[in-house]
Amino acid sequence: MRRILPIILLILIFSCQEKQKQETSYNYPFQNPKLLMDDRIDDLISRLTIEEKTSLMLYNSAAIERLGIPQYNWWNECLHGVGRAGNATVFPQAIGMAATFDDDLIFRVSSAISDEARAKHHAAVRMGNREQYVGLSFWTPNINIFRDPRWGRGQETYGEDPYLTSRMGIAFVKGLQGDDPKYLKASACAKHYVVHSGPEKIRHHFNAVPSERDFRESYLPGFEALVKEGHVEAVMCAYNRTYDKPCCGSEYLLNDILRKEWDFKGHIVSDCWALDDFWLRHKVVDTQVEAAAMAAKSGVNLNCGYIYKYLPEAVEKGLITEATIDSILRPLLKTRFKLGLFDPNELVSFSNIPPDMINNEENQQLAYEVAKKSIVLLKNENHILPLDKKSTKTILVAGPTAMDVNCLVGNYTGYSGHLTTILEGMVDRADPGAVVEYNQGVLFHNDSLFQGFWQAGRADAVVLCLGINSLFEGEEGDAMMNPHGGDRVNIGLPPNQVEYVKRIREKMKEKPLIVVITGGSAMAIPEIDSIADAVLFAWYPGEAGGFAVADIIFGDVNPSGRLPVTFYKSVNDLPDFEDYSMERRTYRYFEGEPLYPFGFGLSYSSFEYSDASVSKNGDKIELQITIKNSVDFDGDEVVQVYARKVEPQYWRPVKQMIGFKRLSLKSGESKSVTITVDPKQLQYWDVETKQYRVEPGEYELMVGGSSNDLPLNLNIIL
Repeated sequence: MRRILPIILLILIFSCQEKQKQETSYNYPFQNPKLLMDDRIDDLISRLTIEEKTSLMLYNSAAIERLGIPQYNWWNECLHGVGRAGNATVFPQAIGMAATFDDDLIFRVSSAISDEARAKHHAAVRMGNREQYVGLSFWTPNINIFRDPRWGRGQETYGEDPYLTSRMGIAFVKGLQGDDPKYLKASACAKHYVVHSGPEKIRHHFNAVPSERDFRESYLPGFEALVKEGHVEAVMCAYNRTYDKPCCGSEYLLNDILRKEWDFKGHIVSDCWALDDFWLRHKVVDTQVEAAAMAAKSGVNLNCGYIYKYLPEAVEKGLITEATIDSILRPLLKTRFKLGLFDPNELVSFSNIPPDMINNEENQQLAYEVAKKSIVLLKNENHILPLDKKSTKTILVAGPTAMDVNCLVGNYTGYSGHLTTILEGMVDRADPGAVVEYNQGVLFHNDSLFQGFWQAGRADAVVLCLGINSLFEGEEGDAMMNPHGGDRVNIGLPPNQVEYVKRIREKMKEKPLIVVITGGSAMAIPEIDSIADAVLFAWYPGEAGGFAVADIIFGDVNPSGRLPVTFYKSVNDLPDFEDYSMERRTYRYFEGEPLYPFGFGLSYSSFEYSDASVSKNGDKIELQITIKNSVDFDGDEVVQVYARKVEPQYWRPVKQMIGFKRLSLKSGESKSVTITVDPKQLQYWDVETKQYRVEPGEYELMVGGSSNDLPLNLNIIL
């Protein structure tokens, strides 16, 4: 025993020495992952000069070599896949994802995106690449309300409804950021805060002035939900002014609401070069130095641009204190620590995600699943679809989008080697004995080319691929073929495409005419609806879009997408584009007759609703409904719940979505569905008391397959 004790003592001494050696192997305490994060941040800030502090607050943060801090570029995009960084799985554009009405699916999508983001980031670092688009901080999702179909960037959103937007946004954020208790898989960003949805051409000097009710009930809910429920890491402030103050210079928006009211703990990033607008276009200050001070004092932590390089000068001039700069640097540094950017890779499990996760077979299949669930069947006269593969011997696929890859991807996209056009999908899925012919037929927006008529005359069926792509709608400066800054003035198809459909119809007589439309926003297509036998709206369906369209046409997939926006009959149905009032906008306040209503989408199945009941369960409302698929075709139904106040004392929506649930039903199968509703979904903003209230009284709850098809009506007293 006496011999063993000295050995044990030596082992203990050696262990203590090794532990002390490990703890002192870091040059600075901020590098030590065993210390508390706040202590590490304090230590790092104490070692920085004011020039170094402000350099870290620029999106293209330079390396601080004396402290061993590598460069980091905050600017990364992933609306529907890792964007602008080479190979990545291309999922349907955000508006298409919203059309799935499936937040669980969107969670799986963003989880796959963050897998690829991690794999790409670590591969880039290994090759010494720390440039733009290979970081882990993503400026996604866009949760602005798509209040008007003319807005070119509406394709980036989850549609016109605050509730749907919130649920999709929360799911996307959670999948992107992961569930590790210490580290973020990637950081998400809710943008563009707030009251921002066009016009694109005047966004740098426009002043949005909604009513207080609209501000609180339509424009803020998505952001509040992502902050409080999604725990989103970042918020991006918008270019425009709201209530006369630049969104990135508004203490009311950034401090009073975001920080104090919602208790937001993450960082705020300016939209890119938005701080230039302070002095160049909004003209609320005279110089770049004043612009830097104004944004920093308002709470902007990260500047996408260059203006924050003037912060040291602003301190010298007494416009801001260095202590204030320290306070707004803290949340930004915290994000970098939470991403594991200051820690060894072996401590961050996400760093082990291998490069072969990028656009792997599983993610390709996921892109296909989203595409097939996003495509909306708008018309199916006499059940012309699905086409019978065996009897359809000759098919003409024509139109400007049939062979166009831009119509697959939308904006802010990545690219993969698996982009499948609609023509390629039709050729691949048609019977091997069938003849599939192609003719572009017409150009996107002028009538210099009208062809394919003789082919249409002898075909058993014609699939016309029409619509627009990101060259015609998008962000200011990106939509190269658009003279209106990316927005649309007319919300219909280009006139030459409509004329082409008419001419093809004349040649075809009674044979099936199927129209497939791509685009990122609602389209006024009453003429197409009256001419075509079937109409599919495919959005920008991603890399597997061609396969998904073809599988729906041939009946290998039952269409199940639903509209996340109202399709109007004409632009004349809409108020002025610059009017930010919600009156007469979206299904919640539109009192006219839409071409296709919010939530609409046909199926090859037929669904029956019955046995509905409603009850209170604690502080929640529970609805139970039985759904039956009564047709010999397996399919998915999106059960939608809407509410309206009976005899409201105050102005309220015509109806508003308060719940939805997607479910799959075999032929003849019935399922009982429970949908739980938080009464907070029924609240309104009391302008006198400055708080949300649920107006007491009777509410009608309406259940069905779209906002205009609600066969079940239930009443409840709150």
